[in-house]
Amino acid sequence: MNKVIRKLKRSSKILRYIYYVICIIYIITLFFFIKSLLHLTGIETVLRIVFIVFFILYLALYAFWNLLNLLRRKYKVLIITSIISLVFILIFSVGSYYINMVYSNLNNMTEDDELTYTTYLITLQESEFNNDSVIGMISDENEIEGNELAKKLYNKEKLTNSIEDYDDYYELLNDLYNNDIDAIFVPGNYVTLFSGEEKYQNIAEATKIVYEYSEKKENQDLILSSNKDFDEPLTFLLMGVDSEDNGLNANAAFNGDTLMIITFNPTTLTTTMLSIPRDTYVPIACRSNSYSKINSAAAYGTSCVVDTVSNFLDIDIDYYVKINFKGVVDLVDALGGIEVDVEAPTYNADRYDGMMCEQNSDRLFGDNLVCVEPGLQTLNGEQALAYARNRHLYIGSDLDRIRHQQQVVEAIAQKALQFSSIKDLQNILNAISNNIATNMTTDTILSGYNVIKNMVSNVLSGEDLLNINKAYLETYSLSVYVPSMGTTTSAQGYYTSSLEDIKHALKVTLGEEEEDVIKTFSFSVNEPYEIYSPGKGLRSGTSSKLLPSFIGSTVTEAEEFCNENGIDFNIVYVDPGDSHYNSNVNVGLIGDQSSPINVLLSTVNELTVYVVNSKEAISDEPEEDIDEDENTTDEENNQEKDDAEQNFDEDEEIIKDIIS
Repeated sequence: MNKVIRKLKRSSKILRYIYYVICIIYIITLFFFIKSLLHLTGIETVLRIVFIVFFILYLALYAFWNLLNLLRRKYKVLIITSIISLVFILIFSVGSYYINMVYSNLNNMTEDDELTYTTYLITLQESEFNNDSVIGMISDENEIEGNELAKKLYNKEKLTNSIEDYDDYYELLNDLYNNDIDAIFVPGNYVTLFSGEEKYQNIAEATKIVYEYSEKKENQDLILSSNKDFDEPLTFLLMGVDSEDNGLNANAAFNGDTLMIITFNPTTLTTTMLSIPRDTYVPIACRSNSYSKINSAAAYGTSCVVDTVSNFLDIDIDYYVKINFKGVVDLVDALGGIEVDVEAPTYNADRYDGMMCEQNSDRLFGDNLVCVEPGLQTLNGEQALAYARNRHLYIGSDLDRIRHQQQVVEAIAQKALQFSSIKDLQNILNAISNNIATNMTTDTILSGYNVIKNMVSNVLSGEDLLNINKAYLETYSLSVYVPSMGTTTSAQGYYTSSLEDIKHALKVTLGEEEEDVIKTFSFSVNEPYEIYSPGKGLRSGTSSKLLPSFIGSTVTEAEEFCNENGIDFNIVYVDPGDSHYNSNVNVGLIGDQSSPINVLLSTVNELTVYVVNSKEAISDEPEEDIDEDENTTDEENNQEKDDAEQNFDEDEEIIKDIIS
């Protein structure tokens, strides 16, 4: 050993130190490179193993061989292999950086294990909170912000106020607005959650915060999990977060206005996409399946939305993805714009000279208004967001907005894989990771590598990126009475045949049902050809039957209706003075009913009708007064008769004189 050391010391000092430094740097950079490669679970596993083994063997060969070269003072091979080693070190450094950049961006999209939940005690602006104020609270003990944290806030502030329990946030808000209670406990994101309802659109200005309490707890949304990866058919639920800030906090509120279901089959590279209108009237899973607008499920958390949509469409939802709409600006700009055929306004079209105009991403009007000419064009981030948000310039309102959002999502998907440089990819990943939150793990996301590779291959060969089926739920206007809100609201019913068609299309994509084979085909040159959309077209079978008004109807009509619909029927006869008495209805007809009209029929188990039993008696005048009036009337009539006869005799005499 001493002999080897002496020989080594007699070698070139500079080359000897170069040898030492390269060995050390190579080992360090290779360690981090291997660590980065091991993160890429499921991506080119064999290739990654080959790389790791090769670079380790090269290190051993470089170290041993060049040690011999130093001892024998053969420096030419040492210099050449050292240059090669420096190239490898550069590859390790750059590779580790970009792999970690991709991995960290993907990891940033996964929601945190713990979140900060907040509850507020609020009152109306003009109200004063004191010890006599009555507070409303959600009774469900599983409701973190409305019950669990509300109780902790109550104890923390040492409140002694009386508590009224409620099953529903909207009933809670309704009673606050009607001054039936003085204060209520609401989630920290209550403005975003409820301002979408017309009645509460000014909730930020109408209310004030009295107390607040926050606590970090286990993320309830991550209870929803799936062990599926991209090698098998998947179902995703996209939920729009209408934030006014860049980036997406894991606990950011979403108002449920944008709900999009996507089924994806990696084998056929086929996807079926459905946007659910925000006002669709459906059972809300976490509220004992009581009916409400589907966007109201967002008030009870992501799990409530997922369960509600899953029940509505009769499919299992594997993963959810929350998308911050303001992040669309960053993403589209990172893509260099997207190509969209902007639809011309169809309502109040002359307002902006035929252009589509909407608030900017900060929701500012005036000089900040974003206007786009109709037609096929490349939209920047602000324009794409404006088009995806606008509904007031289109007759279909929210239904048209849904179509526009689908256009934008499809255009983004088409453009996302067409990046031309690593820098472009980095910008895209930054924009996505900052504005997306999901319950998918990083490993699950990485499992989509092979799918993306196949999609890129399709694009390079001139084929479509994906086969996209855009489903369309046919709806109708539904004016329904909502007991929890104490008022009639404008919702949307749907045609059951349209929904069944969509369910079938979703399951066909997932491989759960066989596709219907079309055996005939016809077209007319006089009609434009339209691509088939599951659920679209004339449909039958309305989803929501409402209780009609029986006021003024016969008992038989009401009884027959109740028998047909399995409703227990009761009759109560009422006389003047009863609270259910109706003076405008004839005796024997129904004057009132126990359940309000236009309430959802499926929620009515019993109906009581109140039949008018008698009319109010007319007060009689004294007997003698009536006789006097009658005598007076007779005398007046006789006098008028005598006067008329006298006038007739006079007229007859005049006529005779004229004739003679």
